[in-house]
Amino acid sequence: MAKTKYSELTAVAAFVAGAAIAAGLTLLLSPKTGREIRENIGGIKEDAVDKLKECAREARFKLSPKTKSDAFRYEGGDCWI
Repeated sequence: MAKTKYSELTAVAAFVAGAAIAAGLTLLLSPKTGREIRENIGGIKEDAVDKLKECAREARFKLSPKTKSDAFRYEGGDCWI
């Protein structure tokens, strides 16, 4: 049986097409109205942007040349979305 090789571009295109189809079906079959979905997505986006800004501000402080090398000890898990 011969193996066929697909290019990376084909794989990415298939993934994007699948994601678009899944998103469309999800929106069509959702029990919520479009307005409710947009409000939920907007709230999630705002929370993610706020958390990302907080993490960036924290990273900027930690990487600042004014910060002492032992001023911060990383304990992990404090910046994820």
